[in-house]
Amino acid sequence: MDINFQRKVDRYVGAFICRIFSLFCCKSKDEDDGFQAKKFLVILLSEMGSIVLAYPMFQQIKKRYPGAELYGLLFEKNTEILTLLDVTQPEKILTIRDTSFGVFAIDCLRTLNQIRKLKVDVVIDCELFARISSIFSFISGAKIRVGFHPHTQEGLYRGSFINRPVLFNPYHHISRQFLNLVAAIDSISTPTVKRSLEHNNLKPPAIKFTPAEIEVMQAKLQNDFKAIAGKKLILIYPGGGILPIRAWPRNYYSQVAAELIKKGYAVGVVGLAEDKALAAAILSDCNHPACIDLTGYTRTIRELMLIFQFAVLLITNDGGPGQFAALTPVPTIIFYGPETPDLYGPADDRATLFYNPLPCSPCLTAYNHRNSPCDGNNLCLKQIPPQQVLKKALEILEEGQTAGG
Repeated sequence: MDINFQRKVDRYVGAFICRIFSLFCCKSKDEDDGFQAKKFLVILLSEMGSIVLAYPMFQQIKKRYPGAELYGLLFEKNTEILTLLDVTQPEKILTIRDTSFGVFAIDCLRTLNQIRKLKVDVVIDCELFARISSIFSFISGAKIRVGFHPHTQEGLYRGSFINRPVLFNPYHHISRQFLNLVAAIDSISTPTVKRSLEHNNLKPPAIKFTPAEIEVMQAKLQNDFKAIAGKKLILIYPGGGILPIRAWPRNYYSQVAAELIKKGYAVGVVGLAEDKALAAAILSDCNHPACIDLTGYTRTIRELMLIFQFAVLLITNDGGPGQFAALTPVPTIIFYGPETPDLYGPADDRATLFYNPLPCSPCLTAYNHRNSPCDGNNLCLKQIPPQQVLKKALEILEEGQTAGG
């Protein structure tokens, strides 16, 4: 489903529904003596990378409310990463397809019926700007509805029926803000979260693979791409996903890839099947058999993460791959600009973050529906020189060799 169409529907239809619901809802604290939450629903429809950043929140729910049933609602395409994180049982993951508006509408009705039957006590809405999740929260019938709210800020209107409103703070990392949603459940203050920042462990878990799994994937890759046999593999992710403004220039990737190949490394271009044209251009620029196209090669995130197990470096735009890498041993170089690592950087000490904060950066925010005013000339990324990135990449690779990697 086209992202601009989603924005328009959310802006006009979503805002109207939120206003109607707000007329019929008393924004009370719903404090009943002896009330104990037993069923939680977490709504997290965002990109897959955000699910990794929400892992500490899931752990905090289980810690504070032991024995509670935990359900998740997300887009079907994002199901695998939540399953890999093992925060709840697969049968408790509710999904919505977003392949077309008709399919989306049908799935929304089906899922709402499922949620009503579950009789959840608490809904935690993790979305920053989408009104559809707020609408789900209201219709769920949950006694406690937690979600981000602009309060007195000129922010996105999401209805006044959130009875545990949490002030969105763009100066704090999103993982900590997800933790604030949990803290707000039992809060009676305004704003709901007035507490010292806790030194929570924000690092996601390492996903375990057997040596046999890794060996099979490595053998398959070398069999399919004979030219990389005996070479250490570096991966690059040049795609921007649904937000192309986040992409470091393709010719910069080509320059870095070509220099790394000269140093004796193999370079694999990863991405979705729709990134094949981009990968073909990089392969053409490098003009070397050690530069291989892996776009669409892996059928699942798990298979991609298997390759991360033996790759020596990942160079990537801001997005899912950088967050997935935090679950594996591979070091990363990640580019930011339209979004800031202060808010969305991975909790990974192996990650090197390049960020050029121009006066207009970051320009993708919760308050502009992640609809950048940029004319497409993303100088925040174009001004990160490939020579500087190459230098850092070689330093990381040398450190890995020194450590026996």
